[in-house]
Amino acid sequence: MRPRIALNLKSVPYEFLQETFGSKSELLLKSNPVHKKIPVLLHADKPVCESNIIVEYVDETWSASGPSMLPSNPYDRAIARFWATYIDEKVMLVLCYLNII
Repeated sequence: MRPRIALNLKSVPYEFLQETFGSKSELLLKSNPVHKKIPVLLHADKPVCESNIIVEYVDETWSASGPSMLPSNPYDRAIARFWATYIDEKVMLVLCYLNII
């Protein structure tokens, strides 16, 4: 959801391709051969993988459009990245374990 939110906040038009749970399309396997998982943003036929990295890429690529995704202050940006990683590694892991998401 994070990349879609970032693209929408920046008013970037995009085509959303839904992956079927349990199977991996050829496009996904080709676009993310290391982890073989979503999300993947294809921009100018080049893949950008991992949710947080995609958000930063969108923020930098379309910096003139919409609000910035991360604070301008380096320390505040580091704190935002810390909490995003924490949520991915701790909170999401627990939610998946409990079958909440």
